[in-house]
Amino acid sequence: MTMNWTALAPILMLIASNVFMTFAWYGQLKVEHRAMWLIVLISWGIAFFEYCLAVPANRIGRIAYAPSELKAMQEVITLAVFAVFSIFWLKEPFTTNHGVGFALIALGAFFVFKGPFH
Repeated sequence: MTMNWTALAPILMLIASNVFMTFAWYGQLKVEHRAMWLIVLISWGIAFFEYCLAVPANRIGRIAYAPSELKAMQEVITLAVFAVFSIFWLKEPFTTNHGVGFALIALGAFFVFKGPFH
């Protein structure tokens, strides 16, 4: 089965937007020596690029996905990006508890995509 661009573009754009947003929200945790006002301005500037990707991703994504599917997809992507970020940027361990918790959230997304129960 091939995926068309309208279905694939939102996924790729949401991944990219989440990389920006994760750095905007959590990247500053390694920069403790800067003034808070500067960190807020830098984070806001980074978040601008997240919005430049997320808003069109949802607009394009609405053609191929229901809003609830887009939101579920966003949450799973957010957790996946954060897990990688946390391990490689923040040098935090990824524990079994994290894996189980994230898997349960992904299971919730699965049910959103599965459709109504009959």
